[in-house]
Amino acid sequence: MISAMGPYALTSIISHLAFIALAWWALQSLQFDKLLRGNHVFQARVLYIMTSIALGATVSNFFLDYLQWSLQLPMIFQ
Repeated sequence: MISAMGPYALTSIISHLAFIALAWWALQSLQFDKLLRGNHVFQARVLYIMTSIALGATVSNFFLDYLQWSLQLPMIFQ
């Protein structure tokens, strides 16, 4: 049981990083500069980073839950 946690942990790390990067890339298409005040560049970058992490982690958790459920599905028929 414990030996199976290593690959799952690696999959989780890679999944989170990939979806955070994908969320960052997708958020670049929005024009947040029209919503933000001028001369607040640092705060805008922090907002981009936090939004990317929140969105990417949420999608990654959904993906990992779906993967876990699909691996448990054959246990119904045992």
